Amino acid sequence: MGALVTGAGGGLGLAIAKRLAVRGLKVHLTDLQGEAAAAAAEEIGGDAWGSALDVRDPQACRQAAEETVERTGGLDVWVNNAGILIPGVIYEQELEAHRAMLEVNAIGTFNGTIAAIEQMRKGGSGHLINVISLAGLVAAPGVASYAASKHAAIAFTLGTLTDLRRNGIKGINVSAVCPDGVWTPMIMDKLDDPNDAVSFSGKMLMPEEVAAKVERLLDHPKAVLTIPRWRGWFVRWADRHADLAARLAPLLQRDAEARQRRFKRRVEAGKWPPT
Repeated sequence: MGALVTGAGGGLGLAIAKRLAVRGLKVHLTDLQGEAAAAAAEEIGGDAWGSALDVRDPQACRQAAEETVERTGGLDVWVNNAGILIPGVIYEQELEAHRAMLEVNAIGTFNGTIAAIEQMRKGGSGHLINVISLAGLVAAPGVASYAASKHAAIAFTLGTLTDLRRNGIKGINVSAVCPDGVWTPMIMDKLDDPNDAVSFSGKMLMPEEVAAKVERLLDHPKAVLTIPRWRGWFVRWADRHADLAARLAPLLQRDAEARQRRFKRRVEAGKWPPT
C-alpha cells in the first residue's frame, strides 16, 4: 500500500506521514526542499522515502504519483498538504503575493488532485485528502488572499468528489480537511503580525492532533472535516451572515489581536507548545 504526502519536510505534513507509516503504508514524503523530505523520511524509517516536488509543476506531480506506484504497487492515499501563507491587507499586497498563494495553495492542489486521481482510477480505489483550512470556508481579515486560494482549493476538492460520483466511481474517496491554526513553521514567525491574528483567535492545534484526525478519515470518509468542529460552525455562520460579519470585523480583529498577544506570552514563558 502506497501513500504520498506533499509539504512533508516538517510540520503537519511530516506528522501525517508518520501516522500513515504506522498504519502500514509505504509513504513517499515530498517537499519543495528535497533534503528536508529525505531527512523526514529517514526519521520515519522503514519503507518511507523522500524526494523534491514542486506542486506547481503538473508533470512533476504526475511523475511523483507514478514513482509511488512503481515502488509500492499502488497509490492508496494522496495528501495535498503543501501550502504557503503571506498575510497582509489585500489591497496593499503586491500582485506577486496573491499569485504565489494561488499557485501553491490552489494550483498545487489541482495538480496533486489530478495526478492522484489518474492513478487511483487505474486501481479502482484510493483516498485523496486535501488539507485546506478554515479559511477555505470564510474570508478573514488580514488573510483574505490566502482564503481566496483556499476557497478555490476546497471547491476543486468537492467538485472532484461530485464528478467521481456522477460518473459512477465509488471506490475513490475525497476529503477536505479544514483545521484551525496549526502550530507549524507557517505561523510560528507570525506572533507579532496583526494581519495573521486570526490564526490565534480560536484553538491552536498541534500537528499531531490534526494528523490523527486525517488518519481517521481513512476509516470514516467524510467530504469536509473541520477541526475543531465548533470552529467550523462559527466560520460557516460568519459566511452566511457576511454583512453582519463585516460590521463586526473591527471588534473581532481587536479580540484576535488580544488573543495573539496572550498566546505570544505563553510561548515566551515556555508554556507552549505542550510537552
